[in-house]
Amino acid sequence: MLDYGIRFTFRKHKATPPAHALWLQRHSRRTLKMFNVVPKVYGTVPTRGLLISNHLSYLDVMVISSVTSAVFVAKKEIKTWPIMGICARMGGTLFIDRERKMHVGEMTDEIQNSLDSGTVVVLFPEGTSTNGKDVLPFRSALLQPAARRTQPLSVACLEYNLEEGDASDEVCYWGDHLFFPHMMNLLGRESFRASVHFSPFDPGMSDRKELAPKLRAEVLKLKDELAVAK
Repeated sequence: MLDYGIRFTFRKHKATPPAHALWLQRHSRRTLKMFNVVPKVYGTVPTRGLLISNHLSYLDVMVISSVTSAVFVAKKEIKTWPIMGICARMGGTLFIDRERKMHVGEMTDEIQNSLDSGTVVVLFPEGTSTNGKDVLPFRSALLQPAARRTQPLSVACLEYNLEEGDASDEVCYWGDHLFFPHMMNLLGRESFRASVHFSPFDPGMSDRKELAPKLRAEVLKLKDELAVAK
């Protein structure tokens, strides 16, 4: 927090998305060291454009941002989360209010502005985190920047593994899990494994509703490839 204050608060101009993304990347790497985790990376890591990924845990942000400098799109409720909410705001997260339909259009413009600044913008179109056993249908509401095809588009698939225990319950954060007990349990682990598979994707279309299932199919393909690579 002190680092953030020194770097951003006292600047005369508003911090740019790339500056926020670099701050998040540096601190994500530091945090993952606490968990004794170095992500295993497959495929071509994007350096700009929109990145579409499955969503398993609050750790997803740290894993992806440790690999590529990025800002994230998240539900507004995360603003109030202990620790993670503060870090999300510091990292330049774009918060969406799902209860306001008009806010989707505003968020689309914010996403496009961040993309135009040269920053990777990460979107989790499942709308919630899961236990990783499947990939939920993708929501199309925020996929308009992808449909415009003005910036590169990539997909990613995340996966976690434990030597002992069930990663779908102890690493993935979903359902009725509570943040602090979940995190303390993870910190008590010697380590866990995080893998992320990236791939560029050319949609070949401009309709976001048609694009959503194609993006999901591509993430599922990466999920299968990760299973083979283990």
